[in-house]
Parts: sequence; C-alpha cells; structure tokens
Amino acid sequence: MLRLIKLKIQNFGRFLSNMIMPNISIFIAWGMMNALFMPLGWQPNKTLEQLISPMIFYLLPILIGYTGGSLISGSRGGLIGSITTIGVITSTNIPMLLGAMISGPLGGWTIKYFDKKIENKVKNGFEMLVNNFSLAILGILLAIISFFTIGPFIEWVSYFLGTLIQIILSYNLLPLTSIIIEPAKIFFLNNVINHGIFSPLGIQDALDKNHSIFFLIESNPGPGLGLLIAWFFFGKGELSKSSGGAALIEFFGGIHEIYFPYVLIKPKLIIPLILGGMSGIFILVLLHGGLISTASPGSILSILAMTPKGLYFSNIISVACSFLVSFISSSILLKYDFNTIQKDSNYTVKQGKNSFNSKTSREDFNNFNFSKIKTIIVACDAGMGSSAMGASILRKKIKNANLNHISVLNMAINALPQDADLIITHQNLTNRAKDNAPFSQHISLKNFLNNHFYDNLVKKLVENMVFLYDNHTDSVNKYTQQKKDALFQLNEENIILNQYASNKEEAINIVGKHLVKQGYVKFDYIDSMLEREKMASTWLGESIALPHGTIEAKDSVLKTGIIFCQFPKGVRFGEDVDDIAYLVIGIAAKNNEHIMVVSNITNALDKKDTIQRLSHTTSIKEALSLLTMEKI
Repeated sequence: MLRLIKLKIQNFGRFLSNMIMPNISIFIAWGMMNALFMPLGWQPNKTLEQLISPMIFYLLPILIGYTGGSLISGSRGGLIGSITTIGVITSTNIPMLLGAMISGPLGGWTIKYFDKKIENKVKNGFEMLVNNFSLAILGILLAIISFFTIGPFIEWVSYFLGTLIQIILSYNLLPLTSIIIEPAKIFFLNNVINHGIFSPLGIQDALDKNHSIFFLIESNPGPGLGLLIAWFFFGKGELSKSSGGAALIEFFGGIHEIYFPYVLIKPKLIIPLILGGMSGIFILVLLHGGLISTASPGSILSILAMTPKGLYFSNIISVACSFLVSFISSSILLKYDFNTIQKDSNYTVKQGKNSFNSKTSREDFNNFNFSKIKTIIVACDAGMGSSAMGASILRKKIKNANLNHISVLNMAINALPQDADLIITHQNLTNRAKDNAPFSQHISLKNFLNNHFYDNLVKKLVENMVFLYDNHTDSVNKYTQQKKDALFQLNEENIILNQYASNKEEAINIVGKHLVKQGYVKFDYIDSMLEREKMASTWLGESIALPHGTIEAKDSVLKTGIIFCQFPKGVRFGEDVDDIAYLVIGIAAKNNEHIMVVSNITNALDKKDTIQRLSHTTSIKEALSLLTMEKI
C-alpha cells in the first residue's frame, strides 16, 4: 500500500515537472532578459523591455499548456491544450503558469476521450474534416469553461499562497522547509519540487520584487557539495573514490542526483543536508537574496547567470554557508562512524525473482539473457541528469569494445518503451521502470558512476557475442542454405513509394491493404496490426517503423509477405514528436520464413545514408537493390 502511494506521488510529481522541464530554456531566456533590460538590470532598455512581459504572460503559459496536452494525447492534445490555456490567460492579470498546468492536461484528456469514442466510426475521406472541426469546437468550449472557472480559481489559490508565504516569512519559518525538501529530493522528487512548485511561485514573486528566493531553495548546490567533499576526505569504500569527481559534476554541472546514492547508503547523512539547506535559506532571508528566474540545472554557473545585479554577495554567501554547515556535520558523522560500511553493494541485478549483487559470480550472470540485447536504456526520473551520465559512461565502453550493434540511450522513466531490451535505473526507481516496461530486463544501481559495474556488463556482452558467433553461425548458414528456395523473396511489387498518411493508423491501414491485395493475409489482419500498435509502438528509431499483427492473428496469415512503404513527408509513430517514420515495413509471417528477408533489410538499414536514399528515392529498382543487398 505504501509503495503504491509512493508510486502515485512520484508519477503525479513527474507529470507536473514534465510540463515545465521542456520549456526551461524559455524560463532562462526570460530571466536573462530581465537581468539585462529591466530598469535595475545591467543594460536598461525601455524598448527591449517590452519583450519581457509577453513571454511570461502569454508564451510560457501557452507552451506549458501545449506540453501538458501533448503528454496526454500527442500533437492534438497539445493544440487543444493551447486553446484551453488561452481562457485562463485572459481571465486574470497574473501569470497563469499554474492555470496552464491544469488547462493543458484537461484539453489533452478531453480530445483523447473524444477520439476514443469516434474511433473506427468516421467514414473514409472524412477523417481530416472531423479531426479539425472536433478540435476547434472542443477547444472553444474548453477555453470558455477555463475562462470562467479555472482562471478565477487559480487567481484565488495564488492569493491564498501569497498570503501564506508572507506569514511564513514574517515569522522566519522558511528555513524549516528544508526538513521536507531535502528528504524529498533524495527520493528523486527534486525536479518536482523545483519545477512543479517553486518555479510558478517564484515567477509570481519575481514580478513584484525583480527576484525571488524560491528559485534558490531547491537548486542550491551547497548542501550536496559539502556532503560529497566530506565523503572524499572521511568516507570509506568504493563511493569515496568517486566522490571527488561527483562533487565537480554536482557543483559545476548542476546534477544533484549524483549525491543521492551517498545518502541512501548512509541515511543519517540526510541530517547534514537539512542543516545545510536551512542555513542557506536563513542567509537568503537575512540578506534578501534570490534569483531572477529558474536555475536549471542547479549549477553554480546557472545560479550566477540568474543572479540579478546587486545580489551576488548574498547568493554566494548563502551557497558557501550551506556548503560549510553540510561539510562539517557530514565530516563528523563519517569520521566517527564505527558501523560497518557496505563497500561493494553498488548495484543489484534484477530479473523476475532473481537478484544479484556486485559480488555475484560470473556463473550467476549466465542466468541473465544477453543474447538479444540491441538497445540499453539508462533511465532516471527526468531523463536528463544521472541517466545522461550513466549512458555516457556505458556508451564509451560499448564503443571501445566494438559492440557497434548495441545502442545506449538515456530517457525519462515515463517514456520507456514496453519492449526495451535492457533498462538500467537507480534502485529507488526500478519499480516504476518495471511498471512502464514489464517485459524488459532490469538492472538496479546504487551509483550511476560505478565503472566496475559497466566494465562487467560490457565484458558479459562481449563474451555472449563471441559465444553466439562460435556456436550459431554454422547452424544459421546451414538453415539458410536448406530453406533458401522456399523463402519469401522481396521484389518490386512489394515496394510502395510516395505514400501519405496523417497518422500512424492511416499508415498501417495503407500497408495492411497492400498485404491483403497481394494475397499475404486476410483482411482482419489489419485490425490485428492496429491492435498490436496499441500494445506498444512498433517505432524502431532511425526513421523506421515495423508494424505487424499480434500472435493471435497467425491464422489470418496466408503466406509470408513483406510490404515496404515509403512516406516522404513522414508519419509520427513513437511517443515523442520527433519519432517520425519515413519507412514503414509491414510484415506477415508464416512460421519463421521472413527471418532472412528481415535480416537483409536490417543490414541495409544499418547505414543512415541508405535510410536517407530510401526515404526519398523515386525509383523502385533503386529501393529494391538497396534492400536486397546482403552487404552494404
């Protein structure tokens, strides 16, 4: 029950922060323009000052509304989220960032519900008409509703929060917020706190004072830096060896997640973080410090860039004070700690009911399936900080080992594909990762900088590839020779060029109809392809999608066939806006007869220049020659 509640809170917080984080650069641009062109800025300019207000009152809320809607229902959700947000913007005279965080998702949920209700009920040829008018009409209705309800409600909430904050400040209680903030950060809620709570509050506060203390409460790197430096001098075990580099990354790179493992392995170190955070906030209140806009990431460089003229002394003293308090208290706890420190439990491998720690023997790792790993995803809450570092380390080791067939990605947990090969996450986030990708193999880390783990992982991947090559190449070649005459052969009629589809469902229908037309499948196989797409996207990356039917649809396959469709204008297949497929390959497989054809196509598509040529060629013969060449 507690795990479920924790997961719900994390997911809700992650959703809030995911609306803000893609637009952080706009916050930074607004802050820099404030620092430069406002009357108290470095280069006051009345003409350029006119650019500042529209950004915070119109641009940012609309972008947040679009992002919130698109998280729910793609580009259509984003568009109707933007229209709905206009209602809350025009209903009040305050920045509607919080309003946009409600109206954007509301629009997304509404259009998603509508689209589900009319699915497969619109006659052919009327899809574009229905799509455009439904979005426009629903957008108008939601804008009116938000104008009369959401906008006034957020205005009241803002007034209430402002009054509450003034009471907290008048009684000097703001430093006590560290008792909640610092522990919450350790459980990867740092982005939620900073971007979901303090950024909207800070924007409102900065409009009145030209700066806000709220921008520096969570993003202060001082407490984390103090803890890491204390680990460097007084810590023991493997973590102490990496703490120096981690301190540089945390302070100058602004990736606070890097010190979380050091606290989780010794929970008492949360006390120095709280004390450091409290002292930093106390100095900010005492000296009236603060930033002009969001500092993201929480690097000292970002903080200095967002510091308005005249507040450098107070902000630097705040960071320095929080560092000293955290360092001294952490040093005392580490130096006089007589408990046994767990030295080598830096990671755990989990697969189903099996669990392995860093001392696991090589024989135990043989139970872990490395044979089909082509994509390794390093994931964290936001997909930007610790996961980016871990992916960078692993990517270099993969490259040095010449494992060119394996790609290493980093992404947010909520964006994980359900059929990912291998996913690496922090142990506190693994359960969430498993919920999003239940059929993947998962590795749980305590330290994303654990080079020893990455070395062992790469070693096992190399060993597995050698094993596969030595033991299976001959049998595959023999099978190929025996079955070559019986295999499906790709020819010109299987290649369809210059197609157009407004969405992936239309593209799948086009591919499916050609499979039916050429006698490979029954007509109901198309429904199976669409059903399979709902389970998990068949987007492969690199401009390619590979739609196919479900296992239950095997009876609808008459004979093995492949249809290669080119969509020069592209079709969105994946979760992200940039997941555009120009090449859509439909497969109908009888037994395993399609394997060699797919293998040859995969070889061809391994090169980006080949994909580019296939995406834009007007010659079927050229496309066929590229797809059937076994060595490109």
